[in-house]
Amino acid sequence: MGLSSHTLEITVISGENVRVTEDAYVVVRAESLNCCTTRTVAKENGSNLLSWNEKFLLDMPMHARSITFEVQCSRFKASRPLGVARIAASDFLPSAVPDNRLQVLSYGLRDWEGKRNGVIHFAVRVAPPSEEPLNFKSAVKPVVPRKGCGDRNEVVVGIPICWNYPNII
Repeated sequence: MGLSSHTLEITVISGENVRVTEDAYVVVRAESLNCCTTRTVAKENGSNLLSWNEKFLLDMPMHARSITFEVQCSRFKASRPLGVARIAASDFLPSAVPDNRLQVLSYGLRDWEGKRNGVIHFAVRVAPPSEEPLNFKSAVKPVVPRKGCGDRNEVVVGIPICWNYPNII
C-alpha cells in the first residue's frame, strides 16, 4: 500500500434473485485495470441464492471514486455480463466510517439494459497497513561528494516558483 492507493479487504458473500442458467462469478474493479475475480458457482438447489464467500485484497487508486461489482457467467467460452453494481467510495472509506470497521452491504444489480437483476451482498473495509517495517538502509545510497566540493556541509535552499503566475515582462 502506498500513497497512491488504499487497500480494500473485500468479501464477496452472495447474490440473490439473479436470473442465470449457467455458473456465475463476480469481477470487482476499482476504476483501474486491476481486478479480482471469484470462482464460479451454481445456484443452490431450490433457491435463488449464489454463494461465493471469497475474501481478497484490492488496491484502490486514490483517484477512484467507486468500485464496481459485475456478476458474469461463461457461455460458449465468452463472458456474459448479468448485472452490475457501482458503489461510491464515500460509502466505505475512512472518512465515512470510523476505525475502518468491516461493513456488510447489499446493492441492487442492473443488467446492461438497466433492468433489475438481483442483489449482491459483500463486506468491505480498508485494510490496515502492513506490519512490516520499512528498511530504509537498503533504499538510501550514500552521498559521495564530487571533486571540488571540499569538506563543506552546505545546504541548498529552494524557492518555490508559481508556474501559473502571469508573465509581466
